[in-house]
Amino acid sequence: MMKHVHNSRGLSSDADGRIYDEGVRAAMAAFAVDGDTLALEAAAALRSATQAVDRLRALGAGGRGLSTGALDVLVRLAAADEEGLTIGELARAGGVSSRNVTGLVDTLEGDTLVRRVRDGADRRSVRVVVTPEGRAWLEAFRAPTQRAMAAVFRGFTPDDLTLFRHLCLRLVDNQRRLEEHLAGTDPAPPAT
Repeated sequence: MMKHVHNSRGLSSDADGRIYDEGVRAAMAAFAVDGDTLALEAAAALRSATQAVDRLRALGAGGRGLSTGALDVLVRLAAADEEGLTIGELARAGGVSSRNVTGLVDTLEGDTLVRRVRDGADRRSVRVVVTPEGRAWLEAFRAPTQRAMAAVFRGFTPDDLTLFRHLCLRLVDNQRRLEEHLAGTDPAPPAT
């Protein structure tokens, strides 16, 4: 439902000067308990912000068509040492399944941005390394990405960005703890 309720033309400011989306507020009112739409509005705003950043990222990809997940894998591999990383290491770092990473590596390998190599220490293991083409692609992607991020975060102070990052990661931590609770394991204490 939240996928279809955002209409950026309906942005307004409340009495405190905080931006809200009139369309989202109206649509979420039907789901709110006692008329409190704040958490629902925040979730819709997060989704809209994520979509906006993803659209900018896609424009910067220059038609290469890399998904956010594939880009994350490529960036992690570029930061790794020359031996690269295993599929399992990439999965743990990205918080996704090995199966998911295997598909992303397949895509990147098909585009000649990464390659699989045998692990020198364990012949049964395969490592993934970034290719020179992958490094060149990332270098070409860097400048448009920096310009896009500067534009999308225009007017944000360093303190705003630090708080924004903190709040997003608190949300991620809350989700992780909720998943642990639902799985029957003891959730970790909340992030502060």
